[in-house]
Amino acid sequence: MDAVSSTVGVEEEFLLADPETGAPTAKNEAVARTAKEWGIDLQLELTRCQVETSTDVHTTTAELLGQLRRLRRGVALCADMNGAQLLAVAIPPTVPGRFPVTDTPRYQRIAEGFGMLAQEQGLCGCHVHVAVPDRETAVQVSNYLRPWLPLFLALTANSAIYRGVETGYASWRSILWRRWPSAGPPPYFHSADEYDSMVAMMLSSGIMLDEKMVYWDVRPSIQWPTVEIRVSDVPATIEETALLAALVRATVLRARMSLAEGNTAPPVTADVLRAAYWKAARTGLDGDVVAPVDGRILPARELLMELVDYVSPALDELGDRTFVSDTVAAVLKRGNGAIRQRNAFRLRGNVEDVVAELANATLEGCRG
Repeated sequence: MDAVSSTVGVEEEFLLADPETGAPTAKNEAVARTAKEWGIDLQLELTRCQVETSTDVHTTTAELLGQLRRLRRGVALCADMNGAQLLAVAIPPTVPGRFPVTDTPRYQRIAEGFGMLAQEQGLCGCHVHVAVPDRETAVQVSNYLRPWLPLFLALTANSAIYRGVETGYASWRSILWRRWPSAGPPPYFHSADEYDSMVAMMLSSGIMLDEKMVYWDVRPSIQWPTVEIRVSDVPATIEETALLAALVRATVLRARMSLAEGNTAPPVTADVLRAAYWKAARTGLDGDVVAPVDGRILPARELLMELVDYVSPALDELGDRTFVSDTVAAVLKRGNGAIRQRNAFRLRGNVEDVVAELANATLEGCRG
């Protein structure tokens, strides 16, 4: 188990906004067409106000960071060419009553089957894929990741302002997202067969229309030989996205080390995880969180350092210790997206200041 067998890739979802008002603008198809001409393959999301980028498979965090930089810079330019602004934000700070749903057969079926859940969507997350040898390993690794999901959420929280007001949450996206019946932390599964049985029940009952609607925050990937972590808001900056990817990758490798020693993950109950999720969404990085394994209440910053210590053997194996230490220190000093949103909003109470802050953060480290 090393960097070669634990490759990583990232998907980032972005909001397309009007440059003058900051309101979502339904231009994803035009932006995607322009991006295609520039050699960038953008995915269309559920609403026409969103696009998604996907990195290649990488063996080093430095390579991943470089591609994240190029993708954000390139897509921002394509958005600008179509009269839109690219924002790395998990929910629109200012928003219309509904979002127009992207005109594809699958997305139209989702809109028909789930009503206002689809029409009030517009939520942007970040998905990290880490290679694993098989689906059975993916399920067992997911069990190890479950207790850390609330911390990953607190670290990346980037949705504090919505409809022009403070939500009182660092990640309001997390609260909205969990309205979907297949979203949130997955159950603790003892095997891939048990996982498949649950998915089959949800499909046959109409809870999901297809396997792509397995929205659990960690799952075996449907398309790739990876475990996919989906819990986070889209981070405000490329450095924060790379930090998330490095920590997730190290946690996966650490889990595989434990599995190789014959150990299984501690079973954390759904009720405890639900409470830990709510606390992480509420207070984010600058408040207390719940450590799900033992129920301790402690500052998110302290639990983050405990995670770094826990995965330190994997960080050494992957060559990421210095990057993680330096980037954690920088994020804790500067604040993540939610903290930056709140600071901008509280200065004058203007959502325009929030949009400007987000626009700067989106391309922070990408220019030049």
